Amino acid sequence: MALDELNEDPLQPKENQPQKQEPISQPTPQIPFSQFSANRIDTAKVQRVFESARNELKKVIIGQHDMMDQLLIAIVTGGHVLIEGVPGIAKTLTAKLLAKTIRVGFSRIQFTPDLMPSDVVGTNVFNLKTSEFTFNRGPVFSNIVLIDEINRAPAKTQAALFEVMEEYQVTVDGTTYRMSQPFFVIATQNPIEQEGTYKLPEAQLDRFIFKINIHHPTLTEEQSILRKFKNDFNQKVKEEVKPILSSADITDCRTIIEQVHIKDELLDYIAALVHNTRNNGDIFLGASPRASLAIMKTSKTVAAMNGRDFVTPDDIRYVSYPVLNHRIILTPEREMEGFDTKDVIGEIIKTVEVPR
Repeated sequence: MALDELNEDPLQPKENQPQKQEPISQPTPQIPFSQFSANRIDTAKVQRVFESARNELKKVIIGQHDMMDQLLIAIVTGGHVLIEGVPGIAKTLTAKLLAKTIRVGFSRIQFTPDLMPSDVVGTNVFNLKTSEFTFNRGPVFSNIVLIDEINRAPAKTQAALFEVMEEYQVTVDGTTYRMSQPFFVIATQNPIEQEGTYKLPEAQLDRFIFKINIHHPTLTEEQSILRKFKNDFNQKVKEEVKPILSSADITDCRTIIEQVHIKDELLDYIAALVHNTRNNGDIFLGASPRASLAIMKTSKTVAAMNGRDFVTPDDIRYVSYPVLNHRIILTPEREMEGFDTKDVIGEIIKTVEVPR
């Protein structure tokens, strides 16, 4: 939904429809990608994974198409997601249903002001029978971890996620414990309430590959919601969502996506977009190289999701906003003037020349 707010056509992903022609064994840089007759890499499995997961989520969720797609893009790419939106618009529900579609471990952590780091990662407990300390694993030891209201816990508890989100491991009392794969953190937060909340530090935000801003449904979508649940007060339809994917499916998709081709000119385009955030008069803090890598990875996933084995500028534009919107800080002057990050990012995308 956040991308729709930009109202910029370049930010929307476009289906590529290659023209049928004779196969080209060794395409040269002068030949546009759109003229490729056949993919060199079979992306059919990635398409099937996305389509089957979407169909399961749509059994319950109405609208929120961008959020569903971006959650799937993130988990297949190997990143984490922060979902921000007002209460009651299916943030937590969508995350729980996504976890239900995959045959992997799932845990939910409700962040509160009195939550301690040991409540998240675990702690060593003395065993009286053996006279030894044993490690009791915390709820973060799972495959998909839903952290509800992440900004309600104090900084020391938020910091407990630093290592595990970046390095996929937890260190307690000098001993390191590796996480099983896939490992995917979905965090939610409410942008309206400020009392009793703790703003996430920039280092924490940078560890999320996407920040998905979602809003209220449209009138048509809300009408559909009412009709869908008019005779289902307890939302029993959620029981119809079945686990249709495995951890092996996620691993296979990542292997395919890594092989998706991206031209050097498009890598330069990504670098130019991110570099512009560091040399922009409207921006106080620009994006890090981690943002460049995130755009590259997720644009390859979007290409595979749309049945292509090569990246186009439209793929890069589509992922630029959710990758960048939480990584930049506007200058105080622009914030006082009512500017939003989506305005600045949209202007950057329009300004930076697209490679031909």
